Amino acid sequence: MLPRSSVALGKAATETVGCSFDISPAHKQLRDRVRQFTKDEIIPVTEEHDRTMEFPATIFRRAHREHLLNTSITSRHGDAPRDKLAQAIISEEIGYGCTGVGLAMFINELSMTPLLLAGDSYQQETFLRPMAEEPIMAAYCVTESSAGSDVAAIRTRAVRSGDEYVINGAKAWISNGGKAAWYFVLARTDMDPSAPAGRAFTAFAVPAKTQGIEPGKKEHNMGQRCSDTRMISFDDVRVPEAFRIGEEGEGFKIVMRTFDATRPLVSSMATGLLSRCLDETINFLRDRKQSDGVVDQITQFKLAEMAMNVEMSRLMCYKSAAMIDAGSSSAYHSSLAKTFAAEKANEAAAAAVEIFGHAGCTQGCPVEKLLRDAKIFQIYGGTTQIQQLIISRLLLR
Repeated sequence: MLPRSSVALGKAATETVGCSFDISPAHKQLRDRVRQFTKDEIIPVTEEHDRTMEFPATIFRRAHREHLLNTSITSRHGDAPRDKLAQAIISEEIGYGCTGVGLAMFINELSMTPLLLAGDSYQQETFLRPMAEEPIMAAYCVTESSAGSDVAAIRTRAVRSGDEYVINGAKAWISNGGKAAWYFVLARTDMDPSAPAGRAFTAFAVPAKTQGIEPGKKEHNMGQRCSDTRMISFDDVRVPEAFRIGEEGEGFKIVMRTFDATRPLVSSMATGLLSRCLDETINFLRDRKQSDGVVDQITQFKLAEMAMNVEMSRLMCYKSAAMIDAGSSSAYHSSLAKTFAAEKANEAAAAAVEIFGHAGCTQGCPVEKLLRDAKIFQIYGGTTQIQQLIISRLLLR
């Protein structure tokens, strides 16, 4: 029987343990490199980007050079695509610095995934190859003002016209909307309202400069303000059949597979924010202690709760990512990780603000931004309630 405490395990013992809770030396090296990148390139400018809401293009150029952006594809230097665990590590470390930056990077991975899952070689060469060469952004156009969690309620339509499709409709709250070179678009192709979602929708890759596409004004978000969030309108947008991803009617299934494949990156980003809440709180309490301040017991309990949740959240995120790398279905574990990380990030941010007191409610205080940034994790990538439905249905199945 193994000792209760992992600290008691010596080298020989850990080599014989069948279940490892550590990452590989290569992943550790990547983590250290991304952590340094975040420290040097992101944290010093996050307050300014939050205030001005300016899109962090400079950060993305540098991240692309380090193969930290568009990591699902081979880099321009020939570096192989990152595995899902490596992507989760990158997402966590970038999220520690700023989840607004992390969101824009994640949206690229989200947009590319349908092409990696169901796109043909022509589509991958047309849309993904340029992203390997340059820090090009993409956007994922699924959400609509009346169809958020309920993807089946989408009203945007794509009508076939010869060897083209004509798209009409509007997508809402599209991250990278004004910066994207191309859009992943989900549209209804079966106009029968009784048609099941599994055959009613079709997916497309659409160049952003196509005639009839009109980005709306940049939204003034509560948090993650440096991300470029807009409405995207499609007015008689003609898309060649060659840009249809998969077969007609397969779009909904492609979207669901994409969410399953990328959800570990959302939860990892939330874990990064949770970890930042812990560190900011520790530093604040240490300063108080050095000034002869007394850290009360309730505050100590809150700190311990944050620490436990960081550890549990990270383990759940890494497991869901590692399962994808192993070729296993990860819908259940990805939903567990997303729900847990989103909820605990919000709890930690709220607790940090309370511990900071009046300072925590002041613009410019790191935890004030963390609280605003945290809320959206309970909404995008599938709301907490949707994740709970997925978990429950899989359990009952």
